[in-house]
Amino acid sequence: MTFWETVTGSDITREWNAFEARAEALPTDHRTAWEEIKDHLSTYSDFTGRNLTPILDAALTLLEETAADGQGIHEVLGDDVKGFCAALAGGERSRDYRDRWREQLNRNVARKLGRLGG
Repeated sequence: MTFWETVTGSDITREWNAFEARAEALPTDHRTAWEEIKDHLSTYSDFTGRNLTPILDAALTLLEETAADGQGIHEVLGDDVKGFCAALAGGERSRDYRDRWREQLNRNVARKLGRLGG
């Protein structure tokens, strides 16, 4: 990846387009699950979304393999797609952007209060 690709985000656009092209070949129920997976994983994204590309690639590969084996989507993911995504992202209570923002806000407030009280 070049500096220019990093700055413009063309590398991530290329990867997302490749994901979507692969997802088009999936059966309808697997494609629907893919859309749900993307939605649920988006909360675990960093600013650019680059941290999600390996996770999304693994999820899409799983969907492709299970579709090729003829397995139904409920056999693979069960009924809890959100829980599946949380596990993929690193655990049931993985830090997401809300957690990072909350911590940053708490640090800033504590710093301000420390200056006022001291």
